[in-house]
Amino acid sequence: MEKALLNLKEVSEYLGLGETKTRELLKSRNCPFSMKIGYRWYANRRLLDTWLEQQAKSY
Repeated sequence: MEKALLNLKEVSEYLGLGETKTRELLKSRNCPFSMKIGYRWYANRRLLDTWLEQQAKSY
């Protein structure tokens, strides 16, 4: 069973980005897959994959 939410470090590794750039992405207002729980940022894995597919199609 895969995790539904990925933490900052997991998203960073998944995308191949540094943690600072990943944090900027998750905090951006137009990020459709991020959510803040308490003081920590998470990404919904399913929405992240959908977003990645859309980004790949637009290039």
